[in-house]
Amino acid sequence: MFRSMMFVPATNEKFIAKATTRGADAVILDLEDSIPPAEKLNARAALAGAIPRCRSEKGQVWVRVNRPIRLCIGDLEASVRAGADGIMLPKTESSEHVRFVAEVLDEVEREVGKTTQTPLFCILEDPHAVLTATTIVGSHERIKIASTGSEDLATALGAAPLPETLKVAKQMVHLAIKGAGRYSFGLFGTVANYSDLEGIRALVAEAKLHGFDGATCIHPGVVPLLNDGFRVSDEEYEEAQRIIAVFDEAERQGSASISLDGKMIDIPVVDRARNLVEKANRWR
Repeated sequence: MFRSMMFVPATNEKFIAKATTRGADAVILDLEDSIPPAEKLNARAALAGAIPRCRSEKGQVWVRVNRPIRLCIGDLEASVRAGADGIMLPKTESSEHVRFVAEVLDEVEREVGKTTQTPLFCILEDPHAVLTATTIVGSHERIKIASTGSEDLATALGAAPLPETLKVAKQMVHLAIKGAGRYSFGLFGTVANYSDLEGIRALVAEAKLHGFDGATCIHPGVVPLLNDGFRVSDEEYEEAQRIIAVFDEAERQGSASISLDGKMIDIPVVDRARNLVEKANRWR
């Protein structure tokens, strides 16, 4: 599970050289939006050298492939052969789209002798995908993370990419992702203005309250804000442990509902506390 995933253009030598020093839980080598059409094949070829250089002891390396199918197939093969930890699939349109990509990955993995499945991070970026999110995100076991694409969705809607125009769509996709048991990524606003640190902190805090697990970013200055904002604080961790301890004691005495600090503590509250402790322990 990640709190932060940072985009790095696959052909940007300067950014690749510093990728492991930025503190992101994962690096996403980009073959899509940050690469001009004339450089697509060069970016793909660069994966073989860039992936091992961007991988750290704790950080994974994923690849965002292109959407046009002919480019996508070549990108998928190059990514697996170069050792990518996962694939970000932009403009995910349908469950059929996901199954097609999974079939390509199956073939390449067999050819290279890879015995584990390469996971997918699906980005839903058009109105139809949002409306069929439940079907899409639950369509294949390779899908581990999913999110809504703000800029492309806003373009498809003819809307400005603002929280008030995209919040309903993002909440719909978020519900579908959580319902499928996957990790949900994203914020209700954009981090394109990476100098607005207070604004980004507020967006991260809001996303955490809604149950989002992390977010992507394009600037290294945003990474610490994501890592700190999506982590379980010491106060949250201690309170969750206290809830669990008090409830366990009450349960031993034959009660499944108690009061703690003037608040009712029952099974759903305790389950939430247990989930929070488990999440925190992954990072401690």
